[in-house]
Amino acid sequence: MLMARFVLIVLDSVGIGELPDAWKYNDQGSNTLANTAEAVGGLELPNLERFGLGNIHPIQGVNPHQEPLAAWGKMAEQSPGKDTTTGHWELAGVVLEHPFPTYPDGFPDDIIDAFSRAIGRPILGNYAASGTEIIKDLGAEHMKDGAPIVYTSADSVFQIAAHEKIVPLPQLYEWCQIARQILVGEHGVGRVIARPFLGEPGSFWRTENRKDFSLSPVKPTVLDYLTANQIPTTAIGKIKDIFAGRGIRNHLPSGNNRETVSAVVHALQSQASGLIFANCVDFDSLYGHRNNPHGYAEALREFDNSLPEILDNLAADDVLCITADHGCDPTTPSTDHSREYVPLLVYGSQVQPVELGIRATFSDIAQTICEFFGLQPIFAGESFLGKLWR
Repeated sequence: MLMARFVLIVLDSVGIGELPDAWKYNDQGSNTLANTAEAVGGLELPNLERFGLGNIHPIQGVNPHQEPLAAWGKMAEQSPGKDTTTGHWELAGVVLEHPFPTYPDGFPDDIIDAFSRAIGRPILGNYAASGTEIIKDLGAEHMKDGAPIVYTSADSVFQIAAHEKIVPLPQLYEWCQIARQILVGEHGVGRVIARPFLGEPGSFWRTENRKDFSLSPVKPTVLDYLTANQIPTTAIGKIKDIFAGRGIRNHLPSGNNRETVSAVVHALQSQASGLIFANCVDFDSLYGHRNNPHGYAEALREFDNSLPEILDNLAADDVLCITADHGCDPTTPSTDHSREYVPLLVYGSQVQPVELGIRATFSDIAQTICEFFGLQPIFAGESFLGKLWR
């Protein structure tokens, strides 16, 4: 299979129902896809419906299909947590035993003091907040003297917001690198995130120049494994950041879903073999965290409309896998991620449309990728490749 491509597209936060342990995370009742569909009077996703999305779980407007084009199922997250890093690492074969640390009451003084001394400025904030709300509340004060806005969420993140005309992007990214060096050991948060914004008091907005600074994976991932075996790996969007650049041969940046799809198509047109690993971030960052089900539904519709272009560029032996990393139900009071199953849709001209059931770990994808490229599976979980071939 070395001359084929495995395309893995993560629809960031597109969960499909609460996990059995969702109560531990106060996420009872979360179902990003089904609840969004109900909130907008039904989703219109003809291509994903044809794939078999409606066969996984009842979704208003997305009907089950008698003869779907793709294999279908859903996956449970084995690692504790519900953040981006945990979800993506598990997709790549790393199952965590312990969750990343979170700071619902803000970061301890020694962390903040060390960061403030290192950048030579005081900070604003240091509490858990919505990113759009905190710049609304503190943006004007930040513009007076350039003190960065530091905040977190229910996820394991240290976020630094700054106005691009007050703090140039290179300086903001440098501050994030400094924070990353401080936040290690017991305070090793999953990600330090640069959150640049523009606008004036009363009308601030976040830009697409966000950048994530993740911990390096605690164990080898499928990206490392493929690279060690000379199999090309291409990361699209924030995938490179999530894996701290490890195991990635090529990187195609993207700032939104449209650019991600374009980059996937470009990779298919230029890369003869290997793994193409992409993240569509808009569902999560623009709509899930902002409790905007109508925007979420429109983003799903736009991705659905773009699917034929991706399919047109697949070769006979290629496999396309569409999944997610967690939920972020825009219909619940919370603006945080939700602990959910994620959908699993697998398509290819050689793939038979079978039910893949409920997979016990996201890492089944890593195992499947290993087997697809003829490598010995070395990760947790079970490959489903044998179920796919016609």
